[in-house]
Parts: sequence; structure tokens; C-alpha cells
Amino acid sequence: SILKSLTEGVQFVFKSKMMLAALSLDLFSVFFGGAVALLPIIAEDILHVGSEGAGFMRAAASVGSVLTMLVMTKYPPMNKPWRNLLIAVAGFGLSIICYGLSTSFYLTLFFLFCEGAFDSVSVVIRSTIMQLLTPDQMRGRVSAVNSMFIGSSNEIGAFESGLTAKLMRTVPAVVFGGSMTLVIALITYLKTKSLLPLTLNDIKPTEKI
Repeated sequence: SILKSLTEGVQFVFKSKMMLAALSLDLFSVFFGGAVALLPIIAEDILHVGSEGAGFMRAAASVGSVLTMLVMTKYPPMNKPWRNLLIAVAGFGLSIICYGLSTSFYLTLFFLFCEGAFDSVSVVIRSTIMQLLTPDQMRGRVSAVNSMFIGSSNEIGAFESGLTAKLMRTVPAVVFGGSMTLVIALITYLKTKSLLPLTLNDIKPTEKI
């Protein structure tokens, strides 16, 4: 049944330290880093660039993501994937903080570009790790769990940004989200130091770290 398959996928994820850490890192970093949902407010009330400026801001992260993906086809960040994943998530959080504090439209575009770039690096590394850790017979179930994590973090993260903006106002809410992303990256680093030296060749489907 669907429920049984999903349960088996969740149980498998919880058996692997690296897989669980990768999914949790994505879940919580996107949950707290969903400040892009506040982009229209920042464009209108803080930067005063209107809908046209908001469009450029929305595109900046996508441009950063696409260009970084192209660069990674030539220079993949896979020499030490777990270390690079943590660096990418930390860079993502720092970009959000700078984006929230910026009062310059062009600087904001740059920080959003960086946010998209770091996010694309983390997505590629995490997806690669998930594929390497998952045996063939579990790929469908683990992919379902992964999709559940990603979908929920994006939607709930946008809600979190709106709620904190109501409680704290817009700029503090964005800075809070970026700061919490950095905290999540730091906690994950402290909990997974044993994974930092690993290369792709060290990551096997049967690994139960």
C-alpha cells in the first residue's frame, strides 16, 4: 500500500545519519530561509522600486541558480560533498541576512543572485548524496519522502516568513530567518563532523553511519 511504502521510506531515511541530516538541513534551512516570500513588500515599502523592480528581484535568484548550475557542470562541488553542502547552506543564510539589511536595489539584486547560487549548489549536492545512499529497490520510496520534505518546507517556510513579518516587521523577520539558517548549519556541522572528510567514493548505498 501507499502508506506502507511511505513508512518504509521514512524508516530507511532515519537509519542513515547522512541522509537524515541532509533532509533535515534542507527542511529547516528552507523553513527559516523562506524570506523570498516577503519580496513584494521589500520591493514596494523598503526599496520603493514597484512591481518592475520586484520582477527583477524575483529573477535575480533564478539567474544565480541557473548560472551556477552551468558552472557546476564544469566544476562540480563534489570533492568533499558534505563540507561543501554546509558551506552552501551557510552562504544561503548569510545572503538572506544581507538581502534583508540592504537598502540598495542593486545590492539587493546581488544578494538575491548569491542566494540562488548557494541554493543551487546545496540542491545538487544533496540530490547526489541521496542518490548515492539509496539502493535501487528503495529509490521510489526515498524520493517520495524527499519530495514530502521539500514541498512542506517551501510552503510552511513562506507561512513562517509572513507570520514573523507580522510579529517583528519585515526587515527583522528576514534577518531572523537568515540567522536561524546559519544556526541550523552550525548545529548540523557540530553534529556531523565525522562526515566532513568523506568523498563521493566513501558514500555507499549500504552506509548506516
